[in-house]
Amino acid sequence: MFKAETTDTNKQRGESVDLNENDSLLIDISDALSEKDKVKFTVHTKTKLAVFSEREFTVSRQHEEFIWLHDRYVENEDYAGLIIPPPPPRPDFDSSRGKLQKLSDSEGSITAEEYEKMKQELEAEYLAMFKKTVSVHEVFLQRLAAHHVLRSDNHFRVFLEYKEDLSVRGKNAKEQLSGFFKTLTKTADEVFLVNQKDQDEFFERQKQFLINYNAKIKDATNQADRYTRCHKNVADQYIKISAGWNALATTDKGDLSKYLLILADLFEKARKLESRVQSDTDLKLSDTLRYYLRDSKAALDLMYRRSRCLANFDTANKNLDKARQKNKDVQQAETTQQTIKTKFENLSEKAKDELNDFKTRRVQMFRKNLIELSDLQIKHAKAQIQMIRSIIQQTETAGSSS
Repeated sequence: MFKAETTDTNKQRGESVDLNENDSLLIDISDALSEKDKVKFTVHTKTKLAVFSEREFTVSRQHEEFIWLHDRYVENEDYAGLIIPPPPPRPDFDSSRGKLQKLSDSEGSITAEEYEKMKQELEAEYLAMFKKTVSVHEVFLQRLAAHHVLRSDNHFRVFLEYKEDLSVRGKNAKEQLSGFFKTLTKTADEVFLVNQKDQDEFFERQKQFLINYNAKIKDATNQADRYTRCHKNVADQYIKISAGWNALATTDKGDLSKYLLILADLFEKARKLESRVQSDTDLKLSDTLRYYLRDSKAALDLMYRRSRCLANFDTANKNLDKARQKNKDVQQAETTQQTIKTKFENLSEKAKDELNDFKTRRVQMFRKNLIELSDLQIKHAKAQIQMIRSIIQQTETAGSSS
């Protein structure tokens, strides 16, 4: 069981989205409790909106209830022209738990000092992952609260205000199979629509841009993950090197031992610095890329819905032409064509605003997070220089006292 409160959680949260400054509906996850097979989030809401019965309240929610809320938005055709914020990924702590178990099993084969340091590293990794899990669930709710349309959804109000369990369960095998075939059908439809020519240059440019952007963001995310893993591996190796120098220092009874201890101290300090570099890069770069990989996919889903609506509009126009040629069911064909035309025009109008907002939001946040990452890299570089100077000074002092 693992617990994190607001004061701890906020320290390392990745700021992946730019949320509007609007105090009429403020949401945060004030507390979270991790158990073996689930995480319970305490959702805290402060509001001035009249639709809520109270001004401030909290509810307990599980991950499946967040997915339920996201699905309600996706299934609502009134939101077809909007970018639905991507759902938070399922919490997965099995990897960290497995590493801790593996370390416990190997306790007898490594030194006590090395074991303790590696345990601290794994616990810190687990804590960071837990905090990020809380953060992505919180960001999902804050994105909904910041949107002038999505915030008014009745399901969102129920999610925030209803005190009892929403009785949302995970999907059974039949529902998972149905979802798989639905995804397969959608993928096939996307392939069918890929060569569709859009008369609106804005949407044609946006479609091509988003396809390329999503592919490049995916590649950049993989590269960033490899980069942070390398830093993590270096930090882990420094633990072993530091422990090795310490072991040599205890066996050497001469003047060399104090130099060996200085080397052990050097690699211990280097380990801590390397861990901070890895953590900050993961927070400011990898997490930002990972979030906008999901967000760009949500924008592509919007483009798909518009393309499908455009295809339906083209089909309705052809059916109307056929009806007029045969002089049969003309009124019905005209009504259908007009309904789809109105839907397509409304969807396109909303989609244009959403895509422009998506551009503004992502540029602002990439700029903000990359500037902060650069500042942190400069800070770490200065710390490394100071560390090396300190070690040189210690070595000189040890030499002069010999």
